[in-house]
Amino acid sequence: MVDFKPSERVRKLPVNFFGQLDNKLAAIEKTGAPFINLSKGNPDLPTPEHIVASLKSAVDQPENHAYPPFLGKEKVRLAIADFYKKEYGVTLDPVNEVAVFHGAHIGITGIPQALLNPDDYMLITDPCYPIYYSSAMLSQARTYAMPLEESNRYLPDYRSIPDDVLQNARLLMLNYPNNPTGALATKDFFRKTIDFAQTHRIPVVNDFAYASLGFDHNKPLSLLQIEQAKSVAVEVYTLSKTYNMAGWRFGFAVGNASVIKALNHFQMHACSTVFGAVQDAAACALQSSQECARELVHIYQRRRDVLIGGLSRIGWTVASPPGTFFAWLKVPAGYNSQSFSDMLFREAHIVTAPGIGFGNNGNDFIRISLVHSEDVLAEAVRRIDALHLF
Repeated sequence: MVDFKPSERVRKLPVNFFGQLDNKLAAIEKTGAPFINLSKGNPDLPTPEHIVASLKSAVDQPENHAYPPFLGKEKVRLAIADFYKKEYGVTLDPVNEVAVFHGAHIGITGIPQALLNPDDYMLITDPCYPIYYSSAMLSQARTYAMPLEESNRYLPDYRSIPDDVLQNARLLMLNYPNNPTGALATKDFFRKTIDFAQTHRIPVVNDFAYASLGFDHNKPLSLLQIEQAKSVAVEVYTLSKTYNMAGWRFGFAVGNASVIKALNHFQMHACSTVFGAVQDAAACALQSSQECARELVHIYQRRRDVLIGGLSRIGWTVASPPGTFFAWLKVPAGYNSQSFSDMLFREAHIVTAPGIGFGNNGNDFIRISLVHSEDVLAEAVRRIDALHLF
């Protein structure tokens, strides 16, 4: 058998961070050890019944057995525009300011490839979702990571960007509510972001994957709610978290028409269309009562309080996340993110995501997901307490 070599850009791609965690867990689970996997963000609750019913009905429609339009069905594009108007007060042109695709991952990797040239800079944050690095590599672009500090509420300071980087920056990638820190963006920060982008003529993408998940009655802001945002910005949304539709693979981007046009053109060559029945079900999710989404927020908030309250009671002082379904926990003195994750894996049979996987600034943290029942999270706290670390 001939051993063919991958392209240079594929060779440069790192090993998938979450794939490594999966392999580690799979190897040890063969022994039958009872592990609690708190490392990943795969929603554990079912898709709401009315959305499932809409898919079942849509599958029977003959029109959905053929190729759908490249730009998405008119029905779903109108539903997206209507959803943004109702939820955020943002008016969208469903033809020129909406792009649909197979999950947010397609938008996050596609937009950089549609906009960046070799050696351009993509501005990201440290820590960040690891795929942002990969999306820049696939575009043959460079990255500059702005540090996120707890003291600044995990919001980047654009004044820290060196002039030589700024002169070659062609895309800014943000993610609020933020994975992994759980931070929410403020209106003032988003206003500064739009001013910065307009001044330097840099397009902005806000990865809005956790759009619905703000706690303590703090509804996350859409970047497009800021005045003149559409002049420079697009937002990528996914139904995975809002409606527990992770396996359905439906996402969309909205905002600046020139970015949407470039993304759609790229997709026509690089991607296939989304199954029409899934588009119909997505329209149902967006246009129906949002009570199911609100109830999900309450569930995650109760889980957060069980976890953070339990850790506080055993003496581990950690910050309570204001959004997403992740907790970003500072590790005890004497550990870094990897050594602490390894110790929890070995001694407590708990799998966590070491913060170093999200960037150098994450090396003092681990990320724990809330996609588990309150009982499971309470059991995790008991196992940590049994280690007598605090």
